[in-house]
Amino acid sequence: MAIDGYVVTIGVFDGVHVGHRALLSAARMLARRHGAGVLAMVFDPHPACVLRPAEVPPRLASADAKAALLQEAGADVVRLVPPTRALLERTAGQFLEYLVAETKVWAVVEGSDFRFGKDRRGDVETLRRSGAQLGFDTHIVDPVCLPLHDQLVVTVRSSMIRWLLVHGRVADAARCLGRPFAWRGTVVRGEGRGRQIGFPTANITPPSGKEVVMLPADGVYAAEARIDDGPPLVAAVSVGHKPTFTGPEDRVVEVHLLDFDGDLYGRSMEVFFRRWLRDQMRFAEVDDLKRQITRDVEAIRSHAVRDPVAQAATCSFAPPGPNAS
Repeated sequence: MAIDGYVVTIGVFDGVHVGHRALLSAARMLARRHGAGVLAMVFDPHPACVLRPAEVPPRLASADAKAALLQEAGADVVRLVPPTRALLERTAGQFLEYLVAETKVWAVVEGSDFRFGKDRRGDVETLRRSGAQLGFDTHIVDPVCLPLHDQLVVTVRSSMIRWLLVHGRVADAARCLGRPFAWRGTVVRGEGRGRQIGFPTANITPPSGKEVVMLPADGVYAAEARIDDGPPLVAAVSVGHKPTFTGPEDRVVEVHLLDFDGDLYGRSMEVFFRRWLRDQMRFAEVDDLKRQITRDVEAIRSHAVRDPVAQAATCSFAPPGPNAS
């Protein structure tokens, strides 16, 4: 079927979490009625790179991963838009005029907290008024709220997911994302200490540049890992500074693949963080470290690795307690 115009949703879409997926789902249903396609207009990198360079939030997903996730969620077209100064200086009205000049827009789908245009002065009411003048419909989707493991109900936002990761709460981050948090890098040669003590590890370094995705808090995690997009392998992952050994100051990611033996140097590896196990700690003796790693591996084996399915209930109320925006 030929596409006749688009239902458009606009944003940064960092992480493509369950709230973003609710927007794509609503856009998909509208598009079917019009015989239209779904277009996700994505500001990448984050506009703060231009407006507030010292306050750029860390990434939850690379641009390529974001585009793939948006297409998986229902977008027919993902348009990555660099946030130039000229574009960000447009008023809300000028921005919408630019949008309809570039795209045949049937409707725009956004969340209730959507802001746009110079100084973020445009809101959903601006969108409705301008849409009526410019010939497109406006559809507003309520925020997605869900309970975390501590029973606190939160509104799902990228900033909330970053907060959860900073505190090592990868299982709660997975609830908000609708899938485990993923981090990709390349296996590089390390110091070989893991193999010497019976637990060989793959040392992962991220890609260079502005595409670097944030890491969760220092600690040891139950995880899965994919090598060159192969099948998932159960893994124990350490994030941090190797406190038992004198080593580099930079944070490192070490992945021990259970029941795997082979050469991984130079290969791509994607790590899916499932569950926090423990803090990093310094051991007085290497044998103490070996015993603890043995316990970590046994704990990972004893728990079936399950997807933390996010049962996200759509709601329009503000959740109790602190609410990151």
